[in-house]
Amino acid sequence: MLLRARQFEIRFPRPALIMGVLNVTPDSFSDGGQHYASCAAVEHGIRLAAEGADILDIGGESTRPGALPVSETEEINRVIPVIRQLASILTIPISVDTMKLTVAEAALQAGASLVNDVAAQRHDESLWRLVAAYGAGYVAMHMQGEPSTMQSSPTYADVVEEIDRFFGERLRRMTACGLGPEAIILDPGIGFGKTVEHTLKLLANLKRFGHWERPVLVGLSRKSFIGALAGVPEPSERLPGSLAGAVWSCLNGAQIVRTHDVAATRQALRTAEAIVAHERKTA
Repeated sequence: MLLRARQFEIRFPRPALIMGVLNVTPDSFSDGGQHYASCAAVEHGIRLAAEGADILDIGGESTRPGALPVSETEEINRVIPVIRQLASILTIPISVDTMKLTVAEAALQAGASLVNDVAAQRHDESLWRLVAAYGAGYVAMHMQGEPSTMQSSPTYADVVEEIDRFFGERLRRMTACGLGPEAIILDPGIGFGKTVEHTLKLLANLKRFGHWERPVLVGLSRKSFIGALAGVPEPSERLPGSLAGAVWSCLNGAQIVRTHDVAATRQALRTAEAIVAHERKTA
């Protein structure tokens, strides 16, 4: 399986890729405001890369439950200086976490290689055509509803079946727009219009999505379902649960994990992968 994102080509199977989260926002659920200034964001991005991030995901608009949208101009002002500087320094792919066409285009012009789109349920195909024109990679994430309302009352007949159908329908539409399958990453959207029960069912059935032969990305770092399961209200205190979820995901069907805690996640994943490799070698 091959992933292409502009000048980058990544072949699977391989050790799980770690996508480091870099929020340039004042209101993200976990680290809002910590790296809001461009200089602080660039320093943090360099630090995440040094800790072992294989991809940096830079976002300028919070998508936490109940979050309100920001203008295109504000989002561009937040992320483009950071993307431009990091793209000139680092040699790893940079992803822009955005739902907006104009922001995605500005980010690709500034050096981004991937667009991480939490609104892949979109009807407008212009963003897909833009990504295809740049030869960039694209993360198609499932979300029921929109950030401001998605956690109000998410309902599914069968969450795994519905998301699997969503992936198939999106793959067909995106390839019809010229976006080759090798550019596409699938993300079931943990915490985006899902209850704790929906999330557990998705994680227990991640292998179901393997038949699409595309990398599966799981972003569960510090998410509220961990807090609900462990009785931990503060996102910053959810590292143990985040690590458990990351290891489970990457041993059960995910090829990429998105995390705020790159160094700890890398250590946990590489340890688990080494144990599995040894077990297979000696079986």
